[in-house]
Amino acid sequence: MVGLFKENTKIALDSIKSQVLRTSLTVFIIALGITALVGILTVVSALQNTILNDFASMGANTFSISRYDASSQINRNNSDTRINPIISYPEAKAFKDEYNFPFTQTSLSFTAASNVEVKYSDKKTDPEIAIVGVDENFCPNKGLQIAKGRNFNSFDIANNNFVCVLGSDFEKGLFKDMNPLDKTISIRGAKFKVIGVLKEKGSTFGNSQDLRVLIPNQIARSIFSQPNINYDLSVMVTNENLLDEAVDNAIITMRRIRKLNPIETENFGVSRSDDLIQTLLDNTATLSIAAWVIGVITVFGSSIALMNIMLVSVTERTREIGIRKALGAKRSTIAWQFFTETLVIGQLGGIVGIILGILSGFGIAMAFKFQFAIPWLAIIAAFITTFIVTIVSGLYPAIKASKLDPVEALRYE
Repeated sequence: MVGLFKENTKIALDSIKSQVLRTSLTVFIIALGITALVGILTVVSALQNTILNDFASMGANTFSISRYDASSQINRNNSDTRINPIISYPEAKAFKDEYNFPFTQTSLSFTAASNVEVKYSDKKTDPEIAIVGVDENFCPNKGLQIAKGRNFNSFDIANNNFVCVLGSDFEKGLFKDMNPLDKTISIRGAKFKVIGVLKEKGSTFGNSQDLRVLIPNQIARSIFSQPNINYDLSVMVTNENLLDEAVDNAIITMRRIRKLNPIETENFGVSRSDDLIQTLLDNTATLSIAAWVIGVITVFGSSIALMNIMLVSVTERTREIGIRKALGAKRSTIAWQFFTETLVIGQLGGIVGIILGILSGFGIAMAFKFQFAIPWLAIIAAFITTFIVTIVSGLYPAIKASKLDPVEALRYE
C-alpha cells in the first residue's frame, strides 16, 4: 500500500510538473480562499489578545462610573439613547467622599487636554501629549505599573505638589539616552518634577497610552480650566466576592448625589471590567463569522476550479488510463492515482494559503499594534477546510477516470 502511494504520488507530481501554469493558477485560487480565512482569523485572534491584555490587567474586580456605560458606547445601535449630563467635579468629589463600601478604593480622574506640547530644557515634544488629572489611586485602579520611580502618594495629592508621572514613550523621545527621574518638565509654563515613568502600555484602538503625563487633579484643574469638564470615577474592590454588592452600593450613592427619584433611570454609566471585556469579545466574534463566510465562498470557487482541472486532466489522459488498465491496473488504483494528484494540489494551495494568511494577518496586526500570536485555530481550520475541498473536488474526477472502458480509452486520440 505504501509503495502504491509513493508511485501514485510520483505520477501525480510528474503530471503537475507537465501542467505548471494551469496547476499554479489552481493552487493560487485555493491559496486565495485559505489566505482570506487564515488572515482574518489571525487579525481577530490578535485583536482578542490585545483586548484581553489591555482590559484584563485592570482585573475582574474593578468598575467605573462615567457619563455613559462603556458597553452601550460600543454597541451604538439604540436610537433612543439618552444624552446624560456630565459628571461634574462636585459630584465626583461627593461620590469619593461618601462612598465608603468596605474593601474598596476610589479614584477620581479626568482628561485635562489631549494635544499639548511638553518641554524639557531646549527640547520639546510634538503637540500630541495627553494630560490627565489623577489621584494616588488612579494607577492601581487602571492596572498601570510604574517602571521607574514611584507613584503619587496621598501627600502629593493633598498638597498639590507639582510632580508628574510620564508615559513610557518619553524615554524614547524627550529623554532619549537619559534618566527622566528628577528632571523638570514644562507644561504650559508650569514646572513639574518627574517622579515616575509608567511601564509600556501600547495603543488601545489607535490611541497611544504611552504619550501622556499624569499630574495631580487640582493642579490640572487650575492649568486647564474649562467649562463642562467630565470626570471619571473608578473603583477597585480588593475582595472580589463583594463586587456585586459594591456596584449596587455605588449606584445607590451616585443616584443620591444626582438626586434621582426611585422611578427615574440612571443618567450615568456603570461599567464592570469583566462585562466590558465580554462585550468586546462578543463584537470580535462577528469578525470571525465574516472570516468564515468570506473563506467558504472563496474556497467554494476554488473547489470548482480544482474539480475542473482534474476533469480536464482525466480527458487529456484518457489514452494513458486505457494503457494502464490494459496492463492490469485496477479501478481503485486509477481512482487513487487521480485522487492523490488532487490531494497534492489541494495541500499545496492550503500550505501557501496558510503562510500568506499568517503573514498578512501579522502585517495588519503590527500596523494596528495588536498583540500577534500564532493562530493555531486558524491553521487547524485551514487544514480541515483544504482536506474537505480535496475530497469534494477529487472524488468525482477520480471515479470518472476509474470507470473508463480500456478499449474505448485506447481508441481515444
